[in-house]
Amino acid sequence: MDPIELGSFWMPKQSSTIAEEIDTAYYIVYWLDVVMFVLLMGALAYFMYKYKRRGPKDKLSDVTHSTTLEISWTIIPSILVIALFFVGLKGWMKAMVAPGNALEIRTTAEMYMWTFTYPNGNVSVNELVVPKGQPVKLIMSSKDVLHSFFVPEFRVKQDVVPGTYTTVWFEATENRDTILFCTEYCGVGHSDMMAKVLVLDKPEYDQWQETGLKPGEKPLPPAELGKKLYATRSCNTCHSLDGSRIQGPTFKGVFGRTEQIADGSSIKVDENYIRESLLEPNKKVVQGYPAVMPTYKGLLKETDIDAIIAYLKTVQ
Repeated sequence: MDPIELGSFWMPKQSSTIAEEIDTAYYIVYWLDVVMFVLLMGALAYFMYKYKRRGPKDKLSDVTHSTTLEISWTIIPSILVIALFFVGLKGWMKAMVAPGNALEIRTTAEMYMWTFTYPNGNVSVNELVVPKGQPVKLIMSSKDVLHSFFVPEFRVKQDVVPGTYTTVWFEATENRDTILFCTEYCGVGHSDMMAKVLVLDKPEYDQWQETGLKPGEKPLPPAELGKKLYATRSCNTCHSLDGSRIQGPTFKGVFGRTEQIADGSSIKVDENYIRESLLEPNKKVVQGYPAVMPTYKGLLKETDIDAIIAYLKTVQ
């Protein structure tokens, strides 16, 4: 396989227009550091050997300093640092200023999922779908704590801050899937706060915007769709399938079970309770668990809610 497809020893594959420039700046600094390290350590070893005092009769040097040497090791590194500043500034300016024709996607981070709202009103959770060859600008905010948006193959990273908006842009060059990470510790589910970035050709992207189906994808039966949503909507971050306790009650045998609510009442888990829990999760919280589940109002279609209910009926 072509090694470019796998990236380099240090870097993943380059999949955006800015990736090559970021890597170039990185390798300039890297190789300069390697050369400086070898030269300095080599000179240190040489002078230690050549000028080592081998006995009490060896004369000590009466040289206290060298003005020429001191000026040289001040001016030369200063020139290198200034040059590196402009190398970095060029890439930084390109990364900070999105093209005027960029597609704007509203991005919301919360424990422990990513929500993307597209210009036509479509919403996706934990899956960012973008067209290949078109600049995309994300306008990002957080509902709770500090998060950080990072796509290694695109070489873009930006903090997502509660109470304010931050932005990041990229232009994907490869028709492929890649991974989006949160790189700011945001709680016990932080390591699972990942999303897929799906890059489609423009016609396929337009089709997805219209139908919600990706190329080659067919509608799933309700229970299978619910199983898929369990993973893609981050339900698995808080609800286990094997009876173990995590942030929320286990889904093992959940349908038909009677739960004790925080206010002391009890309720049977049926279709209505599941629907209410998805849309108004803090209304009837199960006793012993924190009220931290985000609402899926506006994020799930009616068919999605029906699918989740159908899936939970199968989890025994």
